[in-house]
Amino acid sequence: MTDLLASYRAAGPGHDEMLQSTGAAREAWALMAELAGLSDGVQLADRARDVAGLLQDSGVRQGAGPEERPWLLDPIPVLFDEHEWAHVEAGLEQRALLLDHLLTDLYGEATLLTSGVVPPALVLGHPGFVRAVNDIRNPGPHQLFMVGTDLARNADGTWQVLADRAQVPIGMGFAMQDRRIIAEVLSGLYRRARIRRVGPFFQAVRRAVREAAPAGAGHNPRAVLLTPGPFSPAAFDQAYLATMLGYPLVEGEDLVVERGRVWMRSLGRLEPVDVIVRHLDAEYCDPLDLRGDSRLGVAGLVQAARDGVVTIVNPLGSGVLDNPGLLTYLPRIARQVLGEELLIPSTVTYWCGERSMCSHVIANLDRLVVRSTDGSQPAVRGWELTISQRADLAVQIAGQPHLWVGQERVEASTTPAVHGVALEARPTQLRTYAVASGEGYQVMSGGVARVARAGSDVVDPSPTDAAKDVWVLSSQPYTVTDPWVSEDAGPSPARVPTSISPGAAEDLFWFGRYTERAEGVTRLVRAVGDRFNDFAAPSQPSATAWAASHGGRHAGRQSSDGVAALAVLSTTLIEVLGPHSLSDLVLDARAAPSVGHAVARMSRCANSVRDQMSTDTWTALSSLERALSTERRRQEREGTLGTDTDVTAITARLLEGLLAIAGILAESMVRDVGWCLMDAGRRLERAQQLLDVLLATFRVERDAAVDTLVLESVLIAHESVITYRRRYQATASVETVLDLLLKDATNPRSLRFQLRKLADVLAQVPASARSTSTRDSLLADVQDLLEEMDTGAASEPDGEGHRTRLAESLESMRWRLRELGEEIARVHFTHPVPVPWLDASGTFAPVPGGSAGGSPGGLPGAGAAGDGRTTASLAVGPDGATAGAGSGGATGSSVGTVTAGAGAPTAAGAGPATASSAVGHDGEAVWSEPGRGRGES
Repeated sequence: MTDLLASYRAAGPGHDEMLQSTGAAREAWALMAELAGLSDGVQLADRARDVAGLLQDSGVRQGAGPEERPWLLDPIPVLFDEHEWAHVEAGLEQRALLLDHLLTDLYGEATLLTSGVVPPALVLGHPGFVRAVNDIRNPGPHQLFMVGTDLARNADGTWQVLADRAQVPIGMGFAMQDRRIIAEVLSGLYRRARIRRVGPFFQAVRRAVREAAPAGAGHNPRAVLLTPGPFSPAAFDQAYLATMLGYPLVEGEDLVVERGRVWMRSLGRLEPVDVIVRHLDAEYCDPLDLRGDSRLGVAGLVQAARDGVVTIVNPLGSGVLDNPGLLTYLPRIARQVLGEELLIPSTVTYWCGERSMCSHVIANLDRLVVRSTDGSQPAVRGWELTISQRADLAVQIAGQPHLWVGQERVEASTTPAVHGVALEARPTQLRTYAVASGEGYQVMSGGVARVARAGSDVVDPSPTDAAKDVWVLSSQPYTVTDPWVSEDAGPSPARVPTSISPGAAEDLFWFGRYTERAEGVTRLVRAVGDRFNDFAAPSQPSATAWAASHGGRHAGRQSSDGVAALAVLSTTLIEVLGPHSLSDLVLDARAAPSVGHAVARMSRCANSVRDQMSTDTWTALSSLERALSTERRRQEREGTLGTDTDVTAITARLLEGLLAIAGILAESMVRDVGWCLMDAGRRLERAQQLLDVLLATFRVERDAAVDTLVLESVLIAHESVITYRRRYQATASVETVLDLLLKDATNPRSLRFQLRKLADVLAQVPASARSTSTRDSLLADVQDLLEEMDTGAASEPDGEGHRTRLAESLESMRWRLRELGEEIARVHFTHPVPVPWLDASGTFAPVPGGSAGGSPGGLPGAGAAGDGRTTASLAVGPDGATAGAGSGGATGSSVGTVTAGAGAPTAAGAGPATASSAVGHDGEAVWSEPGRGRGES
C-alpha cells in the first residue's frame, strides 16, 4: 500500500485525515501503510469487491421500498489515534450531559425558558416538543438515554458538531456491521493493529437499559426494541441492533396496554415489558395521547410511562433536541448549566426567530446553508441557487422566520476513499454515539463515517454516499470482551421465556412456505425442463404452446411416447404454476408462484424477522438472489428471456442455495415456537404442492409408456426416484408411486410424513384447546382420508379412463389443507383490529395509512414504501384478477404528509390486505399469500 499512499494527494488546503500539511502521512496512517499489505491498485479494487460481496451476502440494505439501495462501504477505514479521540470523547460526554440537563429542564421546571436563556418560541413551536409527556421522568440519573452526534473537522483541523440526533439515533447497527466486514476484509491489519473495539458500547447499552428499568423489574428487565416495521428506511439498522442487544424486535401491534402495564403479544399469552427501546418517532407512539391517526403505536403508552410501569428510551419528547436552532444557544446553556465552554463547538448557526439573525441570514443567503428547524425541508446550499431562487427563499424565511436557521458552511476534512484502482481524497463526516453510564456517558470508540460521492465536495448522507468504518488506535493491547459478558455483580440471569409476536410468527411461517415453494417449483421446472430438452422440437416457442399443439393430457395415441409425456408435463406446469415459460417460472418475480417470486418473498419475510436470522441464512439467501440476477442478465443478453430456454444450470445453482437454507433451518435453529411455525409452513406447502402435482398428472389414464415417463418425472420432482428404484426395482406404476409419495411414513417427501410432522410442530405452538379445535380437526380429517385411501383401487380408471376416486380423494385432502392454512392464520396470526379515530369534526374516520416523509437526519437516507400493515382481504374477481374486499382495500388513505425520520413510516396510503392470492389460469386462487404486507395486492 506504500505506493498507493505515495500517489495520494489531499484535495486542497483544508485538513486531510491522512496527510499532514508537509505531505507526510500521519502516524496512524503510516502504521496502516506498513501493515495493510496492499501493494497496488488492483489489490485495492479487489478489497472493494470483497466488501461489496460481504455486504450483499449479509443482506445489508438502506432505505425502503422503491428507494431501497445496497449499503455502500469503502474498504479503507478512517483512523484516529487515541490522543485526538480522547478530545472527541470528552467533548461528546460533556455535550450529552448538557443535552440531558436541557431535556430534563424542558419537560420539568422549564427554567431555561422562563429565564430567557432559550427562546420559548424555538422550543414550543417545534414538533419534537411533546406536551403530553410533561413531567414524566424515567428512573435513574439521566433522562437522555442515548444521543447520536454528527461531527466534521474544519479546514483548520478543529472539530465541530453539525447536528444532534436524540429522537431516533440510528446507525449503531451499521457501525457494528461495518466493523465486522472491514475486520474480515483487512483481517491481517485488524489482528496486528491495536484497535479499540465497538462491542463494549453495546454492553454499556444493555447495562443502561437495566439501570433505566422501573422499580421492581429486577436485575434482568424485559426489554423490546420498538420500530415502524420492515419498511422503515433504517430497518436493517434496527434489526441488527436488536440482534446485538438480544431484544425482541417489535412493532406497535405487537404491544398492548392492559391491566395497568405494557405487554408483548406472544403466541398463547402476554409477556410483560419493562423497557421499550424506542426507534419509532414519538408522535406515532400512542394514538390516544399523541397522533390520533397513527397505526404504528400503542394505545395508552403515554399513560403507562406516566404511571411508571414502563420506561421508554429515548423518552418521548427527546426529538426536541434535534432542533438545529438550539445549536445557536448551546454555548449560553453550557455556561449557565455547567459553567463551562463547549469543548467541541457547534457549527455557527443563526436562528431566524431572532430579528437580527434573520436579517443576517437573508442578507447572506449566497454563502449559508439554510435548514428548516423541523427537518421538513431538505437543506439548501445558498451558493447553488440562482438569484431568483434566493429571492423566493428569502420570502419564505421572512414569512415564518421561527421555522428556519442559517448555518456557516463547513469545509469538512478529507480522507482517502477507493476510486477504481486509486485512492481519492473525499470530504468526510462522522457520526458516533453516547449512552448513559452511571453519572456520566460512555462514548462509542468508533462510529459511522460518510464520505462524499466522487466529484462532490459536500457530504450529503444518502444512499449514494459510501460509509466508512472508524478505527480508534490504542497504545494498549486489546482486552477480550463481549457484549454479552456482564461485568456487573449480581445474580445469574434467569432464562427469559422466548417470546414471539404474532407478526413475527407469521413471517417465519411464510418464510418456511416460500422456502419450500421455491424448492418445489425449482424441482418441478427442472424435471419438465429435462423432458423438454429430450423431446421438444427446436422451433417450439413455449411449454404452453406445446401443450396446446399436442393435445394436452389426452395426447399419446397419435404422438410418440416422449412427445405425449412432455405434453402432459407441460399441461401440469400450466395447471399447477400458470401459463408461463420455463424462463419466467424461474426468473420472473412478478409471475407468482415462480422461483423468483418466492425468493423475493423469502427476502421480505426474512427482513421482517432479521433479528432471528443468522448470518449464514443471509449468505445463502443472497446467493439465490445473485444467481437469479446473473441468469436474468445472461438471458437478456442472449435474447432467451421469457422462453423455454434450457434451465438446467440455473435450477442446479438455485437448488444448491435452497438446500443450504434448508440445512441451516434444520440444523442451526433452536426448536422454539418460531421454528415450529416455520416448519409447519414448510410441511403444509410441501403437502399442497404434492397434491397439486398428483392431481394434474394422475387424474387420467394414458398409454403405459407415456405414464412411465410422467411417473418418473414426478418422482424426480419430489426427490424420490432413487428410493423408488431401490425399493421396487421395476417399471413405475401409478399404484406404487402413490404408495411412496402418499402413504410411506419413512419417505420425507410423502404426504403422510408431512402430516405427522405438521401435527408434531403444531402441538408445540401455544394456543387454547378451544381455539385450535377446528385446526386440529382439519388436520385429523386429512390424516383419516389418507388412511382410508386404497392406492390400488384409487389408481384404477373408470370406463372413460378417468381415475375419479383418486381425484376425489386428492381434491378433498387438498381442500382441507387449504382450509388448514387459513385456520392456522386465524388462530395464531390474528392482528389487532385498527381502531377508528375522530377527525376534527368529531366524526369517526377510517384508519389511514402511514404518512410519508423524508429522513433528514437518517444515515440511510429517505425511503418510500408502505408501512406494511394489513386491514383488508382480497377476493378473486370474475376476470380472474384480485380485487380489494373489505375496508382499507389496496389503496389505503392518507391524511397528509409529515416529516419523518428513520423511526417513522415511509409512505402514504399503504393499505395492503390480510390475505391474498395469486390467481391460477382458471380464476381459482390456488396460491395463498400472507398478510402484514407480504402477500399479493
